[in-house]
Amino acid sequence: MKIMGFRWFKIIYRKTVTSIAFLPAVIALLFLFLAFIMINFDFSETGKTFKKSLHWLSLKDATTARSIVSAITSGVISLTVFSFSMVMILLNQAASQMSNRILDKLIGNRFQQYVLGFYIGTTVYALFLLSTIRDIDSGIYIPALSVYFLIACTVIDIFLFIYFLHYITQSVKYETIINRIHDDTMQALVRTCTLTSTPQEKEIVKDKSGIALPAPKSGLYQGYNANELLEICRRENINVKIIVTVGDFLLKGTTVLEINGKENPGEDLKNEVAETLNIFRGQEIINSYYYGFRQLMEIAIKALSPGINDPGTAGISLRALADLFLYRFRHFPHVSFADNDGIYRIETRQKSTDDMLREYLFPIWDYGKNDRNIQLDILNITGQLKLFVKEPALDELFNAARAAKIHQDHL
Repeated sequence: MKIMGFRWFKIIYRKTVTSIAFLPAVIALLFLFLAFIMINFDFSETGKTFKKSLHWLSLKDATTARSIVSAITSGVISLTVFSFSMVMILLNQAASQMSNRILDKLIGNRFQQYVLGFYIGTTVYALFLLSTIRDIDSGIYIPALSVYFLIACTVIDIFLFIYFLHYITQSVKYETIINRIHDDTMQALVRTCTLTSTPQEKEIVKDKSGIALPAPKSGLYQGYNANELLEICRRENINVKIIVTVGDFLLKGTTVLEINGKENPGEDLKNEVAETLNIFRGQEIINSYYYGFRQLMEIAIKALSPGINDPGTAGISLRALADLFLYRFRHFPHVSFADNDGIYRIETRQKSTDDMLREYLFPIWDYGKNDRNIQLDILNITGQLKLFVKEPALDELFNAARAAKIHQDHL
């Protein structure tokens, strides 16, 4: 129950901090706090003295101050609506022409959230300031410094809007999105695949007559809590063999792993082991580099569809995939893990590079094998990869591309 509670908190925390509304809400609260400080300074004795010494900063007419703040409020709201209406249009275009699974790369963009937060923060500041302006005879009681600070924020909003137009048009370029997916996938690969040679046979947990553990719910297998599972295995003196790979879809009741070392593990132990498994409905590249490979493959296939017909984008995806495959060919993930006593307790299952080639490169070839650009890209990519690794799938794809090109040259 403790593991489930921690996992629930971790999921809620991640959803909260990665939400598009989190940063804008934090920035808006900061602006609200800033408005409180500025207005208190404006009405303090120090603020009054400061305004008396700078007559050019003084606003002696409450109506003028109120008009300025009202105009700025309506203007910034209009700016916010226009900016993010444009974002929604571009997101819709990117989803329809590439894949709706890349939307998190665009919606989760931090710069967009900072801009949105600054817009909303300026609006919150202006509304709070508007409520403090009173018709008082003496001009020193009008929050002039706060009004001028609001004007400065509005000028910054305008410059942000100009830069935002440039930034958003660049960020939705297909090459930018593909490079972003490539970089995230590479980070996941570097973190996961740390071995420079295939795992030694002695590391593999020896298989015994295992007791099958069914999936507690339907969803995508996203790994497990390593520390908790290793502690359970050490305490109960058992070994665990996970028979599914990260990213596999599981129906409730499907076997996920086998428990070895106990002929009859109790239901309590089974439930405790099951609680360490991460089975969710969605995927993230940070948890599974396979998902990054799949996204790039889907972008290439979508680009090759008759409705889009953009082999250039497919070629960019192929080149990104080639770079990821090269790293994966040279580095390998751990397949077994030991507890603090050095006893190997957990054996995992990983996709072979041959399986990955067939799963993420062959579908692109199936869709684009009649396109000369794809034939050349496949020939170039597989020809270079063959210099670093010997894989039957690479030879098969290289020979198919060469035969298709020769056939097309004779037409």
